[in-house]
Amino acid sequence: MSTFAAPPMVSLEDMRQALETSSTIVIDIREPHEHANGVASGTKLIPMSQLGGRLAELPEPGKEPFWVICNTQVRSSNIVGQLQNMGYNNASYVNGGMSQWARQAWPMVKP
Repeated sequence: MSTFAAPPMVSLEDMRQALETSSTIVIDIREPHEHANGVASGTKLIPMSQLGGRLAELPEPGKEPFWVICNTQVRSSNIVGQLQNMGYNNASYVNGGMSQWARQAWPMVKP
């Protein structure tokens, strides 16, 4: 019997602080039509539909930590699980997603 480990998670507040200090790479995997509603300043935009072809843009597996965000955390938690299976033990997802960021009325910019 195999045990499923939940992917690592960080809080939305931690993401906000990390972006303010440029201390962690945050990858926004929402699609372009979702980015049009606004993004958190400092995030790197790599739509989920393009991620497989853009893995070279991520920090190397096991190296610099990075976080993944989507709209609600469903896609980002799934993607981080997949990345973990590929050796990216330095990836975490952001709890709450950009929808929660917007509900907090935190600043967003146009991409």
